[in-house]
Amino acid sequence: MNWERTRSFFPVAAEVAYLNHAGVAPISTRVEEAFRRYLALATARGALDYAEDYDAEIERVRARAALLLGASADEIAFAKNTTEGLGLVATGLDWRPGDQVVSCDLEYPSNVYPWWSLRSRGVETLMLRGREGRLPIEAVEDALRSPRARLVALSSVEFGSGARNDLERLGRLCQERGALFCVDAIQSLGCLPLDVGRCGIDFLAADGHKWLLGPEGCGIFYCARRVIDRLQPRIVGWRSVARDRDFDTYQTELKPTAGRFEEGTPNTAGIFGLGAAIDLALELGIERIAARVLGLSARLAAELAERGAQLLSPQEDALRSGIVSFRWRDEEPARTAARLRAAQVFVVARRGGVRASPHYYNHEGDLQRLLAAL
Repeated sequence: MNWERTRSFFPVAAEVAYLNHAGVAPISTRVEEAFRRYLALATARGALDYAEDYDAEIERVRARAALLLGASADEIAFAKNTTEGLGLVATGLDWRPGDQVVSCDLEYPSNVYPWWSLRSRGVETLMLRGREGRLPIEAVEDALRSPRARLVALSSVEFGSGARNDLERLGRLCQERGALFCVDAIQSLGCLPLDVGRCGIDFLAADGHKWLLGPEGCGIFYCARRVIDRLQPRIVGWRSVARDRDFDTYQTELKPTAGRFEEGTPNTAGIFGLGAAIDLALELGIERIAARVLGLSARLAAELAERGAQLLSPQEDALRSGIVSFRWRDEEPARTAARLRAAQVFVVARRGGVRASPHYYNHEGDLQRLLAAL
C-alpha cells in the first residue's frame, strides 16, 4: 500500500500536521467530490429523479455501512450523531424501576447522559471505576452478577486514554448474563476492525466525523435484528412506517428493519459524504488501515517516552488504539497543546493529557514535527 499517495486525498496535510482524528477529522477530496455530486444533482434536477438520484444512493451507503460492521443492511439506520443513536436505545427500551445500566467513568458524555436521563424512570447507571485509563473487564464481570444489570454501555475505545475494550469478551459476558450490549464505536470505526456479530453487539452508534474521515452530523446506528422489536422508536414519522410512500393512508405498522428509526427526511447530503468516506476506508482495507495507524501511534509513543514524556495510553498490543495520550514533563496539557497548535501541529488536551491521534495518511514527518515543536 502506498500510504504516501493517500496524502493527496487530504489537502490539509500540506500545511498542518493534523493529529486530531479522535476529535473532528478533515474530510478527503473523495468526500468533497461526493458533496459536489449531490449539489450538482440538487441544483440541476431538484427532486425530479429522487428515487434514482437520492434513494438509490441512500440504500447503497446503507449496504456499505453494513459491510463495514459485518451486519445486514436491514440492521442499519442513519443517525445525525452518536448521541442520537445511543438515545434511541435509552428512550426505546421497556425499562423497569430498579434496572441497571453498567457504564464507566472513562466514557465520553455522549455515552453517559442518555443513561443518566433514565433516573426519573428508576433506572440506575452504575459508573464503574477505570484504572490508569482503562476499565478492568473483571469489574464488568462483577457488575453483571447482579440480576438488575440490564445493559452494558461502553465505548470500543476510550476517548481520553485510547484504551481499547475487549468487545468480544464483553459481548460473551453480556450473552452469558442475559444483558444487552450497546457500543459507542466512534473512536474505532474507520481505523480498527469491528464485527458486530462476532462481538455479540446488540446496539451500536458512531458518527462519521472522526476516524471514518466523513462529515459531521451524519452517522450510523446499528440495531441487531434479534432485538429490533424490543426497541420502540420514540419519534414515529412518515419514514418509520412500512408503506412510507403511501401518503394518503395513515398507518401504524412500522418497518420491520432499522429504517423504522429514521422518522423523517434524511440528511441526504451527509449520506452522500458518509458514503464516500466509507468507500475509501473499504477500498484501502480496514485491516491495512489498522496496521498503519497502530504502527504510527506506537512509533510516536516510543519517541515521546525517549524524550521524557509520561505516557497515559496503555502500550500493550491488545489495548492500544490510534490515540496516544501523554504529559510533557512539568507542563500543563492545555499549555502543551496550545504550543503545538501554534506550530501547526493539531492536538488537543483531554482527560489530563495531550491527545495525539494520527491516521493512515500521516507520515513520519508529522510525528517529527510534533516532537520538534515540543
